Amino acid sequence: MNHKSGAILVLSGPSGAGKSSLLNEVINDIGECYFSISTTTRPARDGEINGVHYHFVGEEEFKKDIEEDLFLEYAFVHGNYYGTSIKPVKEALIAGKLVLFDIDVQGNAVVTNRLGDITTSVFITPPTLSELKKRLESRKTDSQEVIKRRVDMAKKEIQRISEYDFLIVNDNLQEAADVLRVIANAARVKIPGNEINDFVRSWEDI
Repeated sequence: MNHKSGAILVLSGPSGAGKSSLLNEVINDIGECYFSISTTTRPARDGEINGVHYHFVGEEEFKKDIEEDLFLEYAFVHGNYYGTSIKPVKEALIAGKLVLFDIDVQGNAVVTNRLGDITTSVFITPPTLSELKKRLESRKTDSQEVIKRRVDMAKKEIQRISEYDFLIVNDNLQEAADVLRVIANAARVKIPGNEINDFVRSWEDI
């Protein structure tokens, strides 16, 4: 029995955990993927490109899409809206791709609730809160106020690790990448419950 339809891999974790760095390490080793680009109302940072890093929209447009039920999930985080559009995700799944999500714990709960059968989830974190704060400060992209909000959010997020299938402590990038590579490839062959039921019925052929 070969699982041919697409699958979903959710990556969550505090800002500064190194999710993007880990993905860059493994992306060429995990087959054809679609990275789900979030839509957000926050302003673009220096170097960010609309349609590449995020889809940047105004709050009015975002709320209109909420009303039209065009998001798989959305959340209000750090004073801004973030959401995942449904249509490109469906197209990628039909094409048999591994759909990668970088979303927060609220988003993971929604995706797991709606698409749990084909979803594998991973929580990525630095080894300690103090290490997280050090990484955020070293980026020099956020004010102290924003860093404090991110640290406070991380304290809440860490309490929900049990909602995830896997935990990766990103202390050594290469070691963490090796673990993520294994998880991503396993996610591709995770079999939905309906396909298992179909197989059982066909297996009982006497």
